[in-house]
Amino acid sequence: MFTVHRKEIEWGGRKLVLETGKIARQANGAVLVTYGDTTVLCTAVAAKAPKPGVDFFPLTVNYQEKAFAAGKIPGGFFKREGRPTEKETLVSRLIDRPIRPLFADGFRNETQVVCTVLSHDLENDPDIVAMVGASAALTISGIPFLGPIGAARVGYKNGQYVLNPTMDEVEDSDLDLVVAGTVEGVLMVESEAKELTEEVMLGAVMFGHTNFQPVINMIIDLAEEAAKEPWDLPEPAYDRKALKARLRETVGSDVEAAYTETVKQSRYEKVGAAKAKALETLAEEFDAQSIGFEFKELEADILRGAVLKTGRRIDGRDTKTVRPIVSEVGVLPRAHGSALFTRGETQALVVTTLGTSQDEQIIDALEGEYREHFMLHYNFPPYSVGEAGRMGSPGRREIGHGKLAWRAIHPLLPKKEDFPYTLRVVSEVTESNGSSSMATVCGTSLSLMDAGAPLARPVAGIAMGLIKEDHGFAVLSDILGDEDHLGDMDFKVAGTEVGVTALQMDIKITSITEEIMKIALGQAKDGRLHILGEMSKALTGAREGVNENAPRITVINIPKEKIRDVIGSGGKVIREIVEQTGAKIDIDDDGTVKVSAVDQKKSDAAIEWIKGIVAEPEMNVVYTGKVVKVVDFGAFVNFLGSRDGLVHISELAQQRVGKVSDVVSQGDSVKVKVIGFDDRGKVKLSMKQVDQATGEDLTKKAE
Repeated sequence: MFTVHRKEIEWGGRKLVLETGKIARQANGAVLVTYGDTTVLCTAVAAKAPKPGVDFFPLTVNYQEKAFAAGKIPGGFFKREGRPTEKETLVSRLIDRPIRPLFADGFRNETQVVCTVLSHDLENDPDIVAMVGASAALTISGIPFLGPIGAARVGYKNGQYVLNPTMDEVEDSDLDLVVAGTVEGVLMVESEAKELTEEVMLGAVMFGHTNFQPVINMIIDLAEEAAKEPWDLPEPAYDRKALKARLRETVGSDVEAAYTETVKQSRYEKVGAAKAKALETLAEEFDAQSIGFEFKELEADILRGAVLKTGRRIDGRDTKTVRPIVSEVGVLPRAHGSALFTRGETQALVVTTLGTSQDEQIIDALEGEYREHFMLHYNFPPYSVGEAGRMGSPGRREIGHGKLAWRAIHPLLPKKEDFPYTLRVVSEVTESNGSSSMATVCGTSLSLMDAGAPLARPVAGIAMGLIKEDHGFAVLSDILGDEDHLGDMDFKVAGTEVGVTALQMDIKITSITEEIMKIALGQAKDGRLHILGEMSKALTGAREGVNENAPRITVINIPKEKIRDVIGSGGKVIREIVEQTGAKIDIDDDGTVKVSAVDQKKSDAAIEWIKGIVAEPEMNVVYTGKVVKVVDFGAFVNFLGSRDGLVHISELAQQRVGKVSDVVSQGDSVKVKVIGFDDRGKVKLSMKQVDQATGEDLTKKAE
């Protein structure tokens, strides 16, 4: 019934298995990939024909994690998987980025790649497994995919690179880098690093590239046995050479003039006018879709040719110069920390909010539930590019850019025990013309320092571009939006003056060489150091103390056996403290208590209350207490929080007392002295001995 094809190799100390022919046989390509005990089913399906009028490649990648893969039942009311998690979105992008450039030119059929995690051993992250599976499924599908690609994770510990470190090993590594590419070169890099040098980062990329070559060979071996017949690509419905010539003749000079305009909106208006002219003039000879596609190619030729020929770019800069920078902090009066970072026509308003551990994000992952105390959210409203558009929940791009900035900042954050705040940073991109994610990195660094978060060092980021032709190439620093769209590379590098903290690279051609990456990293370092210098004009380090609008967190420690007393039955005591003082209180299992309030008086009141609860009464010490019960033989007084002691009738006053109620009433505030403990540990108190010490006569208030 099944014709199963199976390949396996030893890779990174574990067995990697590819299998096809048994599951999902109606898909164009389906491969079950197992690494360790992590298993992912990857499928690829494409429509037989493109939809009319489609002038782009409609590729969708969906990575999905099933709870049953880790032996879990989903939470929530419906008990089933819902909207994609942040990780699912990020891994979907991770798979999409290296495969997208490898589909044949002119292929416009709707294509979908689905990677489903079926088993997770909690050691091997499914993301690499899914990337390998997606490559294999496309390679055997017959769809015009010019792969395969390979992928690997690289760690770095004790000066040594580690191939495909386990999830626990990544926690102790100085590097978490994912690299993907072909036999010829690298296509995609995503990483977080602990201030590593450019040389170490480049070495990690090449280490990964070398070590995923056996995976590429394995996929080729599988395809030789199991691949379907390759699809025939339809010939263009028009004479491309003739259309290119007519476009150059009709609007070539107009487009060249447009790309000498340094202001983005003015440039776009002139380009739009040239395109409208081309559509009108050539409408009888060619269809609008063909004209639009070739017009984009004309734009690319003109921009790229000018850079390679003259070394000058759209806005007049050379290849290494960074646009003018203005950094401002404290721009919002009520925010805990804020910064406005402007670089050319790209601008980010970045705001930091400090919270308590009650504000931590609870993440329910396949690996288990954990809490995140640093959140970075990136928003890209349509007005930032002068457009009117849909406003809604963040898309894949927003989530991806936010995570890149998160990775850049994360290695420099103070330890939680040193700075016990939950940090939420929001970047509102208010203008965009290239590299808003790197503007977010710069703005986040300034905003956190403005809030008083003690970053180890400021962090900056820069986006690099590439123009590569047969006769040469040029690496561009701090790219514009047009240089990104019409260029061959988007290479983002973030870090400090010490080293790199995040590196992300996307290649739009088949691959790039080690030489180009080395030049790009060196040029990026120069640009990053320049940007850090410009940022230092606003703020050189974290402010002393947190912003006056932020909560003050005071940490105290109490004995573990006293935690129950502070919380009280059903949380009664801690709720009363919070309600009465207005402070927030968090208690850890080890007895660490964090008390927070914007008003220090509220915090002090709560701390005193807690100290009173956990303190032990000391002999001959005078305390202030409250009469909670009056009986014939004395009065019970509450002191030190919830502790009660008895003032015997003989210890109420200097003179003989006939009735206890003649001296005190329930609710009275009194001073009492500890004079002893009975056999059961109950406290004996005296008001009389306080009178002797102070010379005061405590009598009933009613008198």
